[in-house]
Amino acid sequence: MVQSFPSSQAGLNEAYVALGSNLGDREQTLRQAIEQLSAREGIRVERMSDIYETDPVGYTDQPAFLNMAVAVRTTLTPDDLLTALLDIEQQLGRVRDIRWGPRTVDLDLLLYEDVSMDTERLTLPHPRMMERAFVLVPLCDVLTKTHPLRAAAEQSATSACQDGKEGIKRWITIY
Repeated sequence: MVQSFPSSQAGLNEAYVALGSNLGDREQTLRQAIEQLSAREGIRVERMSDIYETDPVGYTDQPAFLNMAVAVRTTLTPDDLLTALLDIEQQLGRVRDIRWGPRTVDLDLLLYEDVSMDTERLTLPHPRMMERAFVLVPLCDVLTKTHPLRAAAEQSATSACQDGKEGIKRWITIY
């Protein structure tokens, strides 16, 4: 089946990407990931969140993470954008040996316009993003004020932070 994707602005579709790192120079790795993302043909970084330091979730015997989110405009399909993200991870030394374990960098495609899809390779919207303050807090920084998920994301992020479910604190403002 051929799937078409919305085109909101001269062939550019809006997507949101979460970035995380907990090995090596975490902040520098996030900056390199953004530089590589910006250098890709068909991808333009529009907005960047602050960087937040967060406690690990799932596998907790590891260093704290730095997390952030970016809003991008892209001509790529969701699957091609995912391929670009995985390629950047590999270039920055990502090794996948422990599920939710330590990593130099993690790039997750959270949202792509209003696309809903569930394939073996990609599920959109990201299936666990609304459960994770380390994703929601930075995502709220870059969601447009009119984005349909903004209110729910803000409410979930506020609830998780107030209940102390996830340790999260602002690390640095990078713009």
